[in-house]
Amino acid sequence: MPPFDFDHPVERRGSWSTRWERYTADVIPLWVADTDFRAPPPVLEALQRRVAHGILGYSAPPEVLREAVVQRMQRLYGWRIEPTWVVFVAGVVPGLHLAARHLMRADQHALVPTPVYHHLKQSLQKAQRAHSDVPLVLSGGRWVWDEAALAAEVRPESRLLMLCNPQNPGGTIFTRAELARLAAFAEKHKLLICSDEIHAEILLDEGKPHVPIASLSPEASRRTVTLVSPNKAFGFPGAGCAFAIIEDAELRRAFSADFHATVHDASVFAYEAALAAYGECDDWLRAQLAYLRANRDEVESRIAGTGVLKMVHVEATYLAWIDASGLGVADPHRHFLDRGVAMSPGSQFGAQQFVRLNFGTQRALLAKALDRISSASRPSPRD
Repeated sequence: MPPFDFDHPVERRGSWSTRWERYTADVIPLWVADTDFRAPPPVLEALQRRVAHGILGYSAPPEVLREAVVQRMQRLYGWRIEPTWVVFVAGVVPGLHLAARHLMRADQHALVPTPVYHHLKQSLQKAQRAHSDVPLVLSGGRWVWDEAALAAEVRPESRLLMLCNPQNPGGTIFTRAELARLAAFAEKHKLLICSDEIHAEILLDEGKPHVPIASLSPEASRRTVTLVSPNKAFGFPGAGCAFAIIEDAELRRAFSADFHATVHDASVFAYEAALAAYGECDDWLRAQLAYLRANRDEVESRIAGTGVLKMVHVEATYLAWIDASGLGVADPHRHFLDRGVAMSPGSQFGAQQFVRLNFGTQRALLAKALDRISSASRPSPRD
């Protein structure tokens, strides 16, 4: 028996799961980005110890966790940060919304890639900040920034560049050179960067490292808010927290303006889970990545085998960005949902003819879903 069993199914219906409660039991839900794997044993043990303690009062962020973040950034990326740069937040999504509200004025403008995880754009919309969508384009089988379009969209009043690194939903691990050009662009136009790096440790292609854009240079560090979290990689988004890494003291103060007002702290369980993940769970993470890598390979093979659907190679995340335009249907999400597979609609990310599939599940269930997707991609008899 392997040390970590990712094949064992866990019944999630009836557990208040966002993913599993939305649809009826005949639908396989492969949409919102959480996995069907039990959290690492050290995380569960840490939570059990906290419950056994019996006191669940207000909790300050532990300094030992702040130091763990500092050490992890140094060990994984050679990125030297100071403990004072770490700002704890309840999640990456609140961090995106804080950035949109407090790092730019109402009369300023932002640049956001598309397609992209919807909260990058929603944060600007809900803050009533003007923004331009900058397309990602396919180059060498990877989704990358259209740098000419980026240059065309920048304005004198532009203030904020939103980045998703690695990219969700495209699965790109941006290279050091690609990020260096973005950082140089931001410096030239005096832009701040808000970088969502929640998938930084879900790297499926060995030999392709994650590079935090703030780690590139002192100048990039001073103008960047980096949002990181163990939630996705270690499988506890419902009990997790995140960290904003912000060198500039003025940006830290602005970012923190709503703390204890409209934004709540992370929970004591979040701190326990994060500390255990960073301190004791690297073996578990390596095993999970190997499992996800095999799932990714199966998805890519089966999607290519349809002859109708298309997707590019997924370098990072456990999300497949599938081009369903070959089906010739107005709403691919509804098409597959009616045939028993729920994926995220591409319209959510800015691309109506795509769907996003979460392959962070047991391989047997994934195979069943892929069978349904393959069947739903064949011409109907009347065609």
